[in-house]
Amino acid sequence: MFPQLLNWRTVLALVAIAIVSGTIFYSNHLAKKIAAEEKIKIEQWVEAEKDIANSNKTDVGLAFKIITDNSKDIPMILVTEKDSIMDFRNLDSVKAAASPSYLKDQLEEFKKLNQPIEWKNPLDTLQTNRVFYGESVLLKQVKYYPIIQLVIVALFIIITLITVSTRNKSTQNQVWAGMAKETAHQLGTPLTSLQGWVEMLKEMPGMEKIVPEMTKDVDRLKLVSDRFGKIGSTPQLEEMNIVQQVENMVSYIKRRASDKVSFSIDTNGEKEINALINGPLFDWVVENLLKNGLDAMEGKGSLTVNIKNETAQVLVDVTDSGKGISKKNIAKVFKPGFTTKKRGWGLGLTLSKRIIEQYHKGELFVKHSEPGKGTTFRIVLKK
Repeated sequence: MFPQLLNWRTVLALVAIAIVSGTIFYSNHLAKKIAAEEKIKIEQWVEAEKDIANSNKTDVGLAFKIITDNSKDIPMILVTEKDSIMDFRNLDSVKAAASPSYLKDQLEEFKKLNQPIEWKNPLDTLQTNRVFYGESVLLKQVKYYPIIQLVIVALFIIITLITVSTRNKSTQNQVWAGMAKETAHQLGTPLTSLQGWVEMLKEMPGMEKIVPEMTKDVDRLKLVSDRFGKIGSTPQLEEMNIVQQVENMVSYIKRRASDKVSFSIDTNGEKEINALINGPLFDWVVENLLKNGLDAMEGKGSLTVNIKNETAQVLVDVTDSGKGISKKNIAKVFKPGFTTKKRGWGLGLTLSKRIIEQYHKGELFVKHSEPGKGTTFRIVLKK
C-alpha cells in the first residue's frame, strides 16, 4: 500500500509543498530583516534632523547625507504630539493636495504598522514630535510575494486537476463506448440464430404456447442489444410523449413485481407531455429506477412516478417506499461499482446518469431520501 502512495504525483505534490513552505519561511525572514533595517533608517533620519536643528553644529554635511539616503523609499509622516501633520515624505503629493483626508488615512495606517519614533526639537524642548512610517515598496514586495506564489501554484494545481479529470473522463467514455459496442456485437450472433430457431418452431405442431413466450424473450434480447448499440454511438433524439413511455415501462415492471407492490402514475392532469428523448435509452433509465425501487422495498411497498410539465423542462420523479439511502451513500450511488445489493455490478444508476446527462443533456439526481422511508430520484429533461 505504501509504495503505491509514493507515486510520481505524490512526490511532485510533496516537492511543491516543500518549495512553497520554504519560500514563505524565507520571505518572512527577509521581511522581518528589511523591517528592522527600515526602523534603523528612520531612527538615523530623526537623529540627523536633530543635528541640523541644533544651531551649535556647524558641519551638517553628514546629517544631510543621512537624511537624503534614508528617506528615499520609506513613506513617513511627521506630526506633533497632538497628531497635527507637520511634514511627510514619499507619499503622493498630488493626492495630498487634492484630498485633505489622504494624509490622515495614511497616518492611521502607519499607526497600525509601526510604533512611532519620538524626538524633541532642540529649538523647542517643550514640543515632542513623532515620526510615523509605513512600508517601503521593497518590503511590500517581499511580504506579498509568497501570496502571489501561492495563487500561481494553486492555479497550476487546479489547471492540472482539470486536465487530468478531463482526460480520465475521455478515457472512461471511450471504455464505455467500446464495451457497449462489443456487447451489442457479441449479442448479435446468438440473437440471429435464436430468431431462426423461433421461426422453425412456429412450423412445428404443439409449439403454439411456447413460441410466443420465446418470441418475447428474443425481442427482449434485441431491445437490450439495441440499447447497448445506442450507448456506443450518438443516439438520435425525437419528440416523444413522456407519459406514454413511462406508462409502458410501469406496465412492464408491474407484471414482473410482487402483488404486494402498488404502482401509481401522477401526470398532474395531462395526458401528453412531449420532450426530446431517445425512446429505448429513456425506457432503460426508467426501468433501472423502477427496478432499483423494487429492490429497495424488498417485495412490498409503493412505487410512484410523478410527471410534471414545466415551461422549459419536464420533471419525472420516481419515488419508492423502500429502505432509503444514508447521507454518506447519496454521493456514491451513481459511481460505477457501488451497490448495497448482494448481487449486481452497481452499473445501473451509473448508466442511467450517463444516458440522461450526456445523451439527453438533462439531469438525474437523488431529490430526497430518508432511511426507512424511501427515496425519490428526479429526471430533468429539457424541452
